[in-house]
Amino acid sequence: MLLEVRNLKIHFQVRGGWLGRVRGLVRAVDGVNLSLDTGETLGLVGESGCGKTTLGRGILNLVPPTSGEVRFEGRDLTTLSPAALRELRPRMQMIFQDPASSLNPRMTVESIVTDALLDHRMMAPGDTRDKAKELLNQVGLGLDLLRRFPHELSGGQRQRVSIARALSLQPRLIVCDEPVSALDVSIQAQVLNLLKDLQQQLGLTLIFISHSLGVVRFISSRVAVMYLGRVVELARGDLLFNHPRHPYTKALLHSIPVNHPDHRRPYAPLTGDVPNPFTVYTGCAFYERCPSRMPRCVEESPSLRAVGDHHQTACWAVES
Repeated sequence: MLLEVRNLKIHFQVRGGWLGRVRGLVRAVDGVNLSLDTGETLGLVGESGCGKTTLGRGILNLVPPTSGEVRFEGRDLTTLSPAALRELRPRMQMIFQDPASSLNPRMTVESIVTDALLDHRMMAPGDTRDKAKELLNQVGLGLDLLRRFPHELSGGQRQRVSIARALSLQPRLIVCDEPVSALDVSIQAQVLNLLKDLQQQLGLTLIFISHSLGVVRFISSRVAVMYLGRVVELARGDLLFNHPRHPYTKALLHSIPVNHPDHRRPYAPLTGDVPNPFTVYTGCAFYERCPSRMPRCVEESPSLRAVGDHHQTACWAVES
């Protein structure tokens, strides 16, 4: 097993008033358990604010966890010293959502894709040109872009440069934070196919964060659905999209546009408002909006449990 996340929590203090006192906590990630095998793609989906990006950054320790464990290659990242964590950094990389802001506007493409190699002292300054050419070839970019700056590239080209930068250190795990959400549909398909090809060629393990269910269905082998900082359903991709069990997952899938009225799924509409992130729930956080709620849902918080082979859900109303 390459990655194992155990009861990970990431809470943020909210301060206010002229004394800056703590007024509450935002439980962005609230007890998540996940595992990934080498070569697997795990899709993370959920509405905006559910905590999927914070979870991705917390796994890489870019956001310090409040509690829990993140075991990568058998080592708990949350307890490592800065020096030990730096040694593992090359094997864990991230592709950010907006390449326009994640690429240094003062650096050329060649410098961007080889900067990490110099920083980790994996290559001498005079030997980076050939490596830069190799990386651009891997992501399908012409060598004429080596001397260009990010503002001279299209959105798709910038994102390919971001992918090349992530590949430069030969990582085993890459967290992709909505890498195609800012691209045109045709360019999205090209980038997704590129990621799949690179995964097969290099044996990469991917965590793919997205709000687009169609994109997640295309690229993911397993899918985790998040709601208010928790994973409410985790299943193999075909099972989740063809046989969703949690009411929230069913609502998400019903929101996908279809091209024929006969293809719509039976659906009970959600009621109520999106809950306040400051609220502490003793039971299920989805209770107020759930069409299948029962008294037990207010009193006890459900945890993920098996409801079939390769299928887990956190809902009292779902039978095993």
